[in-house]
Amino acid sequence: MLAIRLPQSIEKRLERLARRTGRTKTYYAREAILEHIEDLEDLYLAERALERVRRGEERTIPLKDALKRHGLER
Repeated sequence: MLAIRLPQSIEKRLERLARRTGRTKTYYAREAILEHIEDLEDLYLAERALERVRRGEERTIPLKDALKRHGLER
């Protein structure tokens, strides 16, 4: 179960969309989350990795070495 508070303008847009299409507000909220959660996960994981690199806790490798390692050399 999830309860969220939305700005009134977004709530009204969501209500209007639901009314016009015959779907529920929950349907559209769920669709929006499912559509974007993977991008959000990737973003936060990348930010954490960048922090570790900046602190010297994780190393990077040059692109040419990564391409070679995976057989993608040009």
